[in-house]
Amino acid sequence: MRWAMLYARSRQLPAAFGALLVATSGVWFLARDAWGGVPAALALTVAVALAAIGLSGQDPDLDRTAARPWPVRRFAHLALIAVVAGAVVLGVQELGLSTVAGSVIVRDAAGLAGLAGLAATIAGGQFGWTLPLAWSAVSPFVPVDTSTLSRVAAWLLQPPETPAATWTAAILAATGAAAYTTWGGRR
Repeated sequence: MRWAMLYARSRQLPAAFGALLVATSGVWFLARDAWGGVPAALALTVAVALAAIGLSGQDPDLDRTAARPWPVRRFAHLALIAVVAGAVVLGVQELGLSTVAGSVIVRDAAGLAGLAGLAATIAGGQFGWTLPLAWSAVSPFVPVDTSTLSRVAAWLLQPPETPAATWTAAILAATGAAAYTTWGGRR
């Protein structure tokens, strides 16, 4: 268990978790009367972005020379980001009167974690927050219509019964997890 504590500290996980709680609670507090699509997606994006900063260690060469294989740790770290971010948003929203469907939170958390994994693989772990934040910033401005392209571009804000949003999140989650698990954060 000692390696898990060392890993958590080297990836700034305790600080990220504290910031995640504060930021998610802050977004909920500011939007508690209008909690729904955009505020819930923003809270989830902030949670994933804060946790994704630690997707690489201080020294990539040291990470690559570890005695134990890294792919399992990388996958567990990415999955933990999705689970914790989703759980915190689900928990915080229970404090208010309106809630977002749990399936939407799970779908969005998985997709955003996949985007964080892709960003970490492409640009480095310290930039794991960039793709989730960029996609979240664009989603509210996508025209609302019934085209598949619009539903894919705004998958974060789609209702739970939207197949295009579910498939987009699943593809992003699988691609990001596979890329980050296999190659890790860029040097």
